[in-house]
Amino acid sequence: MLKIDSIEKGLVIDHIQAGKGMELVQHLNLDKLESSVAIIKNAKSNKMGRKDIIKIENVIDLDLKVLGFIDPTITINVIENDKIVDKINLSLPEKVVNVVKCKNPRCITSIEQEIPNIFRLTDKETKTYRCVYCDMAYDGNN
Repeated sequence: MLKIDSIEKGLVIDHIQAGKGMELVQHLNLDKLESSVAIIKNAKSNKMGRKDIIKIENVIDLDLKVLGFIDPTITINVIENDKIVDKINLSLPEKVVNVVKCKNPRCITSIEQEIPNIFRLTDKETKTYRCVYCDMAYDGNN
């Protein structure tokens, strides 16, 4: 039996698509925290079938744009005294900076390494982001 204790004060990142939990840990640098971090992969979910959950002991500043870019269906629960005091729902950010790199070898960001990789949301329906310098679409496999 798997048992992960509840947290008295901290964050619970819930409704993560199964298999994306480790990606979030890397993008948010959660592996470098001094606090306890629990990653639950492939948890049963009535709504999603399977999901990942991340529990962080202590409230930290999270980059909500990164979370929304990776998975806008994620929910963040803020826990204090063992109770949920705030629930944050995410959405697709209009712009992301240095979350993903442009793969166009002719893009200025490939030549000038110090230039930030900036992508803008161009189509909410298809979740399409395009590089602001060369207009190359981010397809999720970049």
